[in-house]
Amino acid sequence: MAQRIEKAVGGDLNGKVIGVLGVTFKPNTDDMRDAPSLTILPMLSERGATIQAYDPQSDAHAKELLPEVTWKATAMDALEGADALVVLTEWNEFRALNLTEVRAIMRGDVILDLRNIFRPEMAREAGFRYSSVGRQDASSKLKVVRGAA
Repeated sequence: MAQRIEKAVGGDLNGKVIGVLGVTFKPNTDDMRDAPSLTILPMLSERGATIQAYDPQSDAHAKELLPEVTWKATAMDALEGADALVVLTEWNEFRALNLTEVRAIMRGDVILDLRNIFRPEMAREAGFRYSSVGRQDASSKLKVVRGAA
């Protein structure tokens, strides 16, 4: 996933700001065991990115485990000036974000929705280049031929 994020912002993370929403293993908990953020965020930082993150339950333990992260008080604070928005945990409050407002405060136009919380068409209408996991991009749908043996 770190390579995918790097590719989405142009292949070089030096000087890039990555706004991260959610760092816990799953929503509605402060559990950090096996959280993807513990692997992904240090890799991004090692490659030169500045990480701004927000998680509704991030506590001292999460901050201790991810010292390379700049912690923000709100989701919008984490996204201000960011080159890319990365969703790592599917908190309901992130689903409620107004993507037009998000786009206005970000420097870049990339969303990597690793939890599929946003509707692709809404993200694109707000001016984002949108990528998710496990969804087929509408522009690359395969043509299905019925009755072929």
